[in-house]
Amino acid sequence: MNYSSFKIIHLDNGLTLKFRGELTLYNLMRYKKEIDKTEFSKEKSVVIDLLELSFLDSAGSIFLNNLQKKLELNGSSVEIECQNRDVFDMLELIRSQKATLQKIAKKPKRDPIEKIGEKSYKTYLNFVYFMAFIGELFTHKLRYLISYKNIRFKEIAFEMNECAIKALGIIALTSFLIGVVIAYQSAYQLKLYGANIFIVDMLGLSILRELSPLITAIVIAGRSGSAFTAQIGAMKITQELDAMQTMGFDPYRFLVVPKIVALMITMPILIFVSDIMAIIGGMVVANLDLEITVDMFLDRFNEVINIKHFIVGIIKGPFFAFLIAAIAIYQGLLVKDDTQSIGFNTTKSVVESIFAVIICDAIFSIAFTNLGI
Repeated sequence: MNYSSFKIIHLDNGLTLKFRGELTLYNLMRYKKEIDKTEFSKEKSVVIDLLELSFLDSAGSIFLNNLQKKLELNGSSVEIECQNRDVFDMLELIRSQKATLQKIAKKPKRDPIEKIGEKSYKTYLNFVYFMAFIGELFTHKLRYLISYKNIRFKEIAFEMNECAIKALGIIALTSFLIGVVIAYQSAYQLKLYGANIFIVDMLGLSILRELSPLITAIVIAGRSGSAFTAQIGAMKITQELDAMQTMGFDPYRFLVVPKIVALMITMPILIFVSDIMAIIGGMVVANLDLEITVDMFLDRFNEVINIKHFIVGIIKGPFFAFLIAAIAIYQGLLVKDDTQSIGFNTTKSVVESIFAVIICDAIFSIAFTNLGI
């Protein structure tokens, strides 16, 4: 281990800080404690003696530069004596780096209005890009459906199995529980007024027109929509999409359109299953809690619930399916060349799909109400 030491020498004309051996991170703090105890305010000149210093690391160099700056701020004139070229080069290197860092201007704080404007502009651009994607999608879909030979029945059947048939169980269970919860929460209030039989009216209207389409769309957005995004995103990262285009295969024709067509075909079927299971759930609670028999429930249901309410819920299905599939595939195409982007875009896909479905449902509600349907 090399010898190292530090001395503070008081002279008539000033003060000398003499370093010997090595000045490194390991002995730096010991010297710093001695220097901090020294009063420099009365010293007009300070000499930093590095003539016998054999080695200086970056930590020691930073320490010496900071010490020199501190002494100069106190009004002392500082002189560094050094003959070792390596030590001198290390001092100059740290000094030049600090000067470069000082030249970099701090990023000014942005005005809140500027942030809002930039965010709004990015939202506008995203909307424009999405509408361009929808336009291109419609073009490919028309070409796809014009000719019988273009329709890829095998891919459509596969996607129908993946996004609909395998989802029947979770949709049926979810809808049944929703029917049970709504009927159970309403039963207590209806019993107070002796209006037990009106639970049929409430369940029929709310489930057929609104709840079943919404619940089905939300489950499909979380299940199938996220799968679409992850699949397309993974294919983009592994450059499978580029390979398909290189070989002359159109990704829209082989990947995008079959998924959308399959989901638009199967969504009304899923809503129909959801209607049945939700009504059964409400019927069970009505029988157990309100003593309404199955025959009474079905007679009242047939009497007060018009077929138009069922049709309204079914009509919403293809529109919801198109929004979910289009947003999911669009987010998949936006995935960047890293795996973290898949998770981010998949989450974004589900959130935006649910938001779009709710907006679409609100538009349908306003339109049907004004039309008297």
